[in-house]
Formats: sequence, structure tokens, C-alpha cells
Amino acid sequence: MKETLATLQFYPRHDPRMRLFALWYFTILLIIGTFLGHTILGFEQAWAHHVVGVGAAMGAHIFLEWVDARSKGRPLRFAGGIGNFINFLPPAIIPGLAIATLLYPNEKLWPVAFAAVLSIASKVLIRAPVRENLTQHVFNPSNFGMTATLLILPFVGVAPPYHFTEGITGAWDWVAPGILLTSGIIIHAIFTGRLVLVMAWITGFVLQALLRSWWFDIPWIVPLAPMTSVAFMLFTLYMIPDPATTPLKKSHQAWFGLAVATMYGVLLINNVVYGLFLALFLVCAARGILLYLTGWQRRLGSVPASP
Repeated sequence: MKETLATLQFYPRHDPRMRLFALWYFTILLIIGTFLGHTILGFEQAWAHHVVGVGAAMGAHIFLEWVDARSKGRPLRFAGGIGNFINFLPPAIIPGLAIATLLYPNEKLWPVAFAAVLSIASKVLIRAPVRENLTQHVFNPSNFGMTATLLILPFVGVAPPYHFTEGITGAWDWVAPGILLTSGIIIHAIFTGRLVLVMAWITGFVLQALLRSWWFDIPWIVPLAPMTSVAFMLFTLYMIPDPATTPLKKSHQAWFGLAVATMYGVLLINNVVYGLFLALFLVCAARGILLYLTGWQRRLGSVPASP
């Protein structure tokens, strides 16, 4: 499928096995994390939020695939056997669980469904050219759904950072983040090729934190404190380095990570809330505009194709 081919442009060696392994790795990790979150870690949301998030994302994923395939006269990607159908589901399960984990709509369930549907819809409706006759979605689906929901529905907030580790103490305060950090580094170093992006984002975050510390004359540890939270690790390892919506070239990855960190610092000094999610949203939007401009120039024959 053209959409699948476009996605593979953003994985090392364009290997479909890399993409499939990464998708299932993230899916299984989120399923395990959700179970542990409700039984041990201390998630504030109800089980129903995660069920609704995954159900809404899967429903939207299947429906929009049917509409898109029908409009383009191509086969359904989930047709052709149970294996194809099962491997079609992770791109919906991942944002469904992520949104239900990171958003906090109190007891309301429909905002989670709203965000999940938006996240899947963004993959179909907001696309940019990456090769001739090939397009790719611009925004990280989970981030798009969350950011749009936080802006549209002001009564919805983000989950409190403490709920990721509220139920563990002692050595587990170090072991749990250590497992998360190690697993994330391995997957991005080997399978997604996004370790440079992660390191650039961390470097940029430290630099903007130290700059704000010097400029506003505050202790250096204060602007660096967010880095100690599990929420920051989740954003760093499992949201910002989305292979399908970030550059493959290492130099471009470095600029992307630094751009998100810079935007975060700018938003923070202007007292804009939800800085992490909004910074990624804005940088993805800017990259999408550049891809559109590059595609337009490519059609005029002035620049070569590049992911």
C-alpha cells in the first residue's frame, strides 16, 4: 500500500520488520503499563477511560480506513486474513491507551473518546508529501488528540505526574524508571533509529533550563526538576520520537529535537500551560508546512525528494 510504503521511509533501511516490531513493542509496553498502573502504580483514571479510549480509536481507525480505501479504490489494509487484521490494530491501540493515561477528564468518558477519534482522524486528514505520489501524516496522533482536546475542552486537564509512581516506594522508585529508560533507549537505537532525536531533545531541554535559570536568577535545579518525572520520560521516549512523524536523517533529527526544546522554553517563559505537548504540536505543524513547500518545489523540479 502507498501509505505503508510512505511510513517505511521513516524507519532504518525501510524495513517493514522494524516498523512492525516497534509498533508491537510500544503496544505491549502500554498494555502492561496500563495494567500495572491500575493495580500497583496508582493511576487516577478508571479502567473505563482506557476501554473507551482504545474502543474509540479502534472504531475510528477501522472506519476511516474503510472510507479512505473506498475513495481511492484500493484494498483494505486489514483484509486478507487474521494476521493482517491483528497487525492493523497497534496504531489505534497505542494512542487510545496513551490518551487515556495522560488526560484527566475527571469522571467523564466522552472527552477521552473525543481525543482518541481526533488522534486517528489526524492521520487521514492532515498529511504532507514525502515522495512523489506518497504522503505521510504530520502530527504524532496521541499528541495531536491530546493537544486539541486540552485547547478545545478547558475542563480537561493532564494526569497528575505523581500517579505514575504513587504506589511504589524504596528501590522501585529507581527500578521502574530505569526499566522504562533502558527499554526506550534500546528500541530507538536499534529499531526506530531515533536515538539522536531523543538525545537532541534532552540536550536542548537542559540548555533552555540552564538559560532560564541564569536569566531569571533561580536555582538551576528548579527548571531541571521536570526531567525526574516518569511523565517526562514517557514524553521523551514514547511520544516525541514517533518514527512516522519525525525525520529519518540524523542531522534533521537533531534540529527537530532542539526545536521542540526551544519552543518549550519559549512557551514556558510566556506562561503557556501544557508546554511539552504544545511545543511538539507546533514543531510538527511547522515541519508539515515545510514538507508541503518542499513538495511544491519538487513538483516544479527544483529540489530532490527527501524524507
